[in-house]
Amino acid sequence: MVRSTSASPPPSRPLGNATRGTTNPNRLRRMDRWIAATHAAALRRGPAPVAVDLGYGAAPWTAVELLVRLRTVRADVQVVGIEIDPERVAAAAPYACPGLVFAHGGFEVPLPGGRPPVLIRAANVLRQYAEDEVAAVWERLCARLAPDGLLVEGTCDEIGRRHVWVALGPEGPRTVTFAARLSALETPSDLAERLPKALIHRNVPGQPVHAFLRDFDRAWAAAAPYASLGARQRWMRSVLALSTAWPLADGPRRWRQGEVTVRWEALAPV
Repeated sequence: MVRSTSASPPPSRPLGNATRGTTNPNRLRRMDRWIAATHAAALRRGPAPVAVDLGYGAAPWTAVELLVRLRTVRADVQVVGIEIDPERVAAAAPYACPGLVFAHGGFEVPLPGGRPPVLIRAANVLRQYAEDEVAAVWERLCARLAPDGLLVEGTCDEIGRRHVWVALGPEGPRTVTFAARLSALETPSDLAERLPKALIHRNVPGQPVHAFLRDFDRAWAAAAPYASLGARQRWMRSVLALSTAWPLADGPRRWRQGEVTVRWEALAPV
């Protein structure tokens, strides 16, 4: 069990750079909800699992909320919030509690005893990095995962209305999920501004992610008559139309939440 409020000091300077630190309560609720639903089986297997909130920012709200949400799936889950800024680790220390600790570190993901985490969540962390740095970070983080572990890396707006993330296993990227507060969505391509770093510069003609968002907007326009039944019904009808041409990895239960998940290979940069 994780007991200390900090991990053993790594042999060298933590890997990575400090983020802006911007955070708000409930900012990552859409990502957390998806993780709890889709990764539940892995969380329930074996001894008490360890999950990491990597780069939680200037306040520890996202780590606190991750613990609460994962404990709806597994009561003995442990969460470690990791920050590269030691002042942020010190500021978070008063929020430590049974099952939640904070550690100084970066992409090396230092954990007590070197335990492999079943989840690493890195939200709004890679936004500041160059696109050509992403693959190496993904590889390093995936190498830290347990055999059935999951890395979730993505970007959202300041209050969590629009969010796009990539899910990766130890073998590499698997899926891309688009999630939104549907009442505040004009068109699905509004989510383009929240594409993760690996995709945001690829939203140009000739790239798969551009084609996907173009087709999504067309399906959204065609589903306009369903708007009278609510934004959710319009979204679900649009996603159903998308499913005839794009390899979706989820179904109506997730679509109702304002989500759609696409196989990575369909959107991977050319």
